[in-house]
Amino acid sequence: MGAAIDAAAADAVGDVVPARRPTRSLAWLGLAPFFGFAVLFLIGPTLYLITGAFQDRTGAFTFDNILGLFTPQIMAAYAISIQVSLASAALGALIGFFLAYAIVHGRLPAWIRPTVVTFSGVASNFAGIPLAFAFLATLGRLGLVTLFLKDAAGINIYALGFNLLSFWGLTITYLYFQIPLMVLIITPALDGLKGEWREAASILGASRWQYWRMVALPVLAPSILGCFLLLFANSFGAIATAYALTGSSLNIVPILLYAQIRGDVLYNPNLGYALAFGMIVITGCSNLLYLWLRARAERWQR
Repeated sequence: MGAAIDAAAADAVGDVVPARRPTRSLAWLGLAPFFGFAVLFLIGPTLYLITGAFQDRTGAFTFDNILGLFTPQIMAAYAISIQVSLASAALGALIGFFLAYAIVHGRLPAWIRPTVVTFSGVASNFAGIPLAFAFLATLGRLGLVTLFLKDAAGINIYALGFNLLSFWGLTITYLYFQIPLMVLIITPALDGLKGEWREAASILGASRWQYWRMVALPVLAPSILGCFLLLFANSFGAIATAYALTGSSLNIVPILLYAQIRGDVLYNPNLGYALAFGMIVITGCSNLLYLWLRARAERWQR
């Protein structure tokens, strides 16, 4: 009897609730431009570079281009590029963190935060020839700040050893877009610090320094390290600003790569592909570590 009742109830439910048919969502159609853009301008060129890195001029497979990366000139270029990227990423992360902390937890006027965030969104994308020209007009030998310091204070920064067309000159120029990028990325992480954690630490007798050392910084550490890696990758692949500012006076990898492919003096496109392959490996590792650290940080911010 019970089985018959259950079967009848199931039939009744089947009559009331129609069976669902699988449907294809049109939302995937909206992703078509993204996938098309990624294939045409990211995946396709990357595969082309990787393939060319292992070919000679006749198209035959070879490891000579990869072995050519270990010549003294190319190794020196990689070393300078890594040093510039590390310096700009470290200074950008440090200054950007304190700037973001000031606008999030500094109890400043309400209009400060949207103003700084808006400027950071613009400045983080300001690079290339306009940025190089701006710094030449400001800190060049005849720049506005250079002449002002010389006339008003009698300080000649170039006589003191500063040179905009040098390692530290390029690093300072990179900071213009590194600091705003750090502000944009670390601000949500600072927003994720819950007030209850500070209150609980205060109730337990922890000082401000103890709260930051034992609670806040361990929570923010994955985000800070992830931002540092992202800033490193961001500056490592920059070429337009460096080339417009220093020309060929500073032997960094992007400029050397440009010289190999353009072929004014050096012309070995397959070696250029190998240079690009090395940059892809370095920036790819940085981005993978950033994604891993961001995933760890998101666990605390939920």
